[in-house]
Amino acid sequence: MLQVQLLRIDSRLLHGQVATNWARVLKIDRIIVASDSVAQDAIRKTLIKQASPPGLRTHIVPIQKVIRINQDARFDGEKVLLLVESPQDALRLILGGIEVSRINIGSLSFDNSKKMISDTVALVNETFRFFNFFISMEFSLRFGKYQAIVRKISGRF
Repeated sequence: MLQVQLLRIDSRLLHGQVATNWARVLKIDRIIVASDSVAQDAIRKTLIKQASPPGLRTHIVPIQKVIRINQDARFDGEKVLLLVESPQDALRLILGGIEVSRINIGSLSFDNSKKMISDTVALVNETFRFFNFFISMEFSLRFGKYQAIVRKISGRF
């Protein structure tokens, strides 16, 4: 099984902060971007690979493939930073057997259907249910650097 050091939900996926800070601090062996849409998009795959830290293996694969490789003995003990675009994708991985203890929420982009709950996180009402589930399962859930946002969301249920 993969050793997921951190599951990060961020609509930007891999960018400078993730590449330079999270990868170094977590002492990971590889980054896995789990996204059905990005795995099929050659341009986005290229951009993500270019943002990867030098010397660190980065893979962009569909959600189901991550679930399959998690059962592959060749990846036992691999320390991984797992990146997804949405809480829905995070839940699919968890329900598929990916073991995580920490979930970090980075930037979730805004559109007119969403409510801003911080400078970088915009949610639709449906998304609150996913976070409620994560909280009820006692994951360590952090929004960027702002633990106060977790309390704000928890108070909505």
